[in-house]
Amino acid sequence: MDQIYFDSAATTPVDEIVMEKMLPYFTHHFGNANSAHQFGRDCKVAIEDAREKVASLINAEPSEIIFTSGGTESDNAAIKGVVAATRKTEVITSPIEHHAVIHPAESLKMQGCRITYLEPDQNGIISADKVKGAITDDTAVVSLMHVNNEIGAINPIKEIADVCREKGVAFHSDTVQSVGKIPIDVKELGMNLLSISAHKIYGPKGIGVLYVKNGTPWIPWLQGGSQERRRRGGTSNVAGIVGLAEALELSITHQDEHFSHYQTLREIALEELNKRFRGKYQVNGPADGGMPNILNIGFISGEEEGLDGEMLLLNLDIDGICVSNGSACTSGAMEPSHVLEGIGVPEPIANSSIRVSFGKHNTEKDVRFFADKLEAILDRMMSAPAEK
Repeated sequence: MDQIYFDSAATTPVDEIVMEKMLPYFTHHFGNANSAHQFGRDCKVAIEDAREKVASLINAEPSEIIFTSGGTESDNAAIKGVVAATRKTEVITSPIEHHAVIHPAESLKMQGCRITYLEPDQNGIISADKVKGAITDDTAVVSLMHVNNEIGAINPIKEIADVCREKGVAFHSDTVQSVGKIPIDVKELGMNLLSISAHKIYGPKGIGVLYVKNGTPWIPWLQGGSQERRRRGGTSNVAGIVGLAEALELSITHQDEHFSHYQTLREIALEELNKRFRGKYQVNGPADGGMPNILNIGFISGEEEGLDGEMLLLNLDIDGICVSNGSACTSGAMEPSHVLEGIGVPEPIANSSIRVSFGKHNTEKDVRFFADKLEAILDRMMSAPAEK
């Protein structure tokens, strides 16, 4: 049975062109980029070429690009690095950020920081006015993602950056779900720091970027060597860096056609859902105007607890369809997604929610097959006698 992968917001396969670019750096060009001999110099050149390519693709300066192990490290380094440099005691974020932002922010409480959470609207969007009203003299950094990874909401990043600049506060944005899918120009958008992860854009896992605008108060977070101009210690992941740069270039080159493709798939998905489940489901987050590759849907069952989203996911998996769940199983108890909870989705619907995230290889046929299987599974689940 062929499997249909609808979880591209979680990770993507490495593009064959990207893999071809990377392979020589696993075998023939295997030197340590910090070594002075020819093997090291060859790898150093590859890294700097990749740095220039990444910088040009997001309109940054090469000196502003730091290679990291991925989005999580970049988020941690951005937030903790600005707090350490400014010695200010407040971080402003939102309750629906990725845990790679929420957890490091919470850890700063042990150092005396105050964490201010801005409530999103029902679509998961934070307004620039809300940011402006929250900034104080103690604010070190504002960290708000560009595109939400669970519901696809798009924050007004440029407007938020303008407010932060007026207030003299650093602004960090996790762009893991937006880079390579919608235009990112750091000079136009105006953020101080942003995070990128290669494996979301058909690149390898374990490599990412932290952009730090020149002049931003920031202290390196990961120490232990002179790599990355002493801004991030550790032996350079040469193959990963080469792969990231290639993946980013490919994604941006085909950005418009992929965006259009995702819009088509989303429209077909909603058409099929309306045909089968009108009045029995809802779109969580923006119904339109968000990222078209992310569709979060919850089902209205009339039961107090709602449908078992975990069971729905497992049944889809048995039928060869891979999606992600809108809730997480923690200590044996189903808990709603913090994102869905943060935008006010009722718990029974949050418990039944799934995230469908399209990739460039998905087809219209895949979407219609998913709708057919979903209908059959929900018929079984809704007709099954409740456990006593």
